[in-house]
Amino acid sequence: MKKFVIIMLILALMVSVFGCTNTAKVGKDARTTNDGKTKVVFWHSMGGLPGETLQRLVDQYNKQQDKVFVEAIFQGSYEEALTKLKTVGGTAEAPTLMQVYEIGTKYMSESGFIQPIQDLIDKDKYDLSQLEENILGYYQIDGKLYSMPFNTSNAIMFYNKDKFREANLDPENPPQTFSEIKEAAKKLTNKSKDEYGFAILIYGWFIEQLMANQGALYIDANNGRGGEPTKSLLNSPEGLRIYEWLDEMNKEGILGNYGRNWDDIRAAFQAGKVAMYLDSTANTAAAVKNSSFEVGTAFLPSPDGVSPNGVIVGGGSIWMMNSVAEAEKDAAWDFLKFLAQPSTQADWAATTGYFPITKAAYEEKVLKDTYEKYPQFLTAVKQLQNTKLTSATKGALMGVFPEARLEVETSIEKLYQGEAPQKVLDDVTNKINKLLDDYKRVNKK
Repeated sequence: MKKFVIIMLILALMVSVFGCTNTAKVGKDARTTNDGKTKVVFWHSMGGLPGETLQRLVDQYNKQQDKVFVEAIFQGSYEEALTKLKTVGGTAEAPTLMQVYEIGTKYMSESGFIQPIQDLIDKDKYDLSQLEENILGYYQIDGKLYSMPFNTSNAIMFYNKDKFREANLDPENPPQTFSEIKEAAKKLTNKSKDEYGFAILIYGWFIEQLMANQGALYIDANNGRGGEPTKSLLNSPEGLRIYEWLDEMNKEGILGNYGRNWDDIRAAFQAGKVAMYLDSTANTAAAVKNSSFEVGTAFLPSPDGVSPNGVIVGGGSIWMMNSVAEAEKDAAWDFLKFLAQPSTQADWAATTGYFPITKAAYEEKVLKDTYEKYPQFLTAVKQLQNTKLTSATKGALMGVFPEARLEVETSIEKLYQGEAPQKVLDDVTNKINKLLDDYKRVNKK
């Protein structure tokens, strides 16, 4: 009996202590601050300059009104953040808003954790036509927007104009096809100085982009947008073109291999160790401002004889959790509208190199001035606007995309180690098929 009384006293004390924290419980009551503002907990994965810019925008929003306070919390990489969400999704510990990378779209939409943004859009009669069609094309599923696009990028090529001049190549006419890249890389490679003509990060995203630029689907079921996918289409003629191209350059010693780390390949470019490489438009500001040479940007290359179809949007979007109070959802929606407004998007794009999700942002002075000073930023904009919106360029939807992307990265490493392109492709396709089958079985689809 004494033990029981002691335990009850301890529990009462714990309730008393935790009841005095600055944040109210989640559920029927919204989280609030000490001064009565509705608190929006926003998990994100923006580090470096984008992270600093995001925090500045959050501070701006918090200062311009007195009803909502947004607390932005960095949660590590996209993968790390999603792992954390899986442990708290649907509970009182979940954030109000969560930034997730684009390939998490399928998983998030089926997770049971989220409140579709479309519900808030319909309630508020928000005009979606103000957003870029090609961006909406990725994030809409069956015409419904589940998350709000935010940091949007695509893949482009960066190149060293000074090295082009030294090699008697036209710095204003960069290579556009696989064979042109290969020929230019030969002239730009200096093996005695450990300098390579071309490089591509070992990252599955670039393979997805190079497939879409050929108009090729990544998986069946209309790229997963017409039903549950059952097989990968990576070992198609389009996929083989990519792997054979990389294999040929690797064997000729004109392709630099900098592994899977973004920082390593970017450092190599800025140090003059690689003359051309593929990167995200999100790195435009850093590449231009941190390089001691003139930086050029170009569209993603395509195989010879294949007209470019365009690219898939990359980056991430912001999801709202369904386990928070209605007042918290309304507050979060107000913040999302702030992030999407033209002036905010123009500021974000001008500072980071991501491009705006809102069309009217291009009319803002800050962005016009930036594009005039740094025309390299315009490459991504033009490439997106030139993209043909198809099932290929909308991007694939599958619940195991992160795992599939890792398998693709391993396959590229095997290619560089000497395995034949077709065998590598067949092997990775089989592995992705198994991932799709396991996902379907576990989720009983």
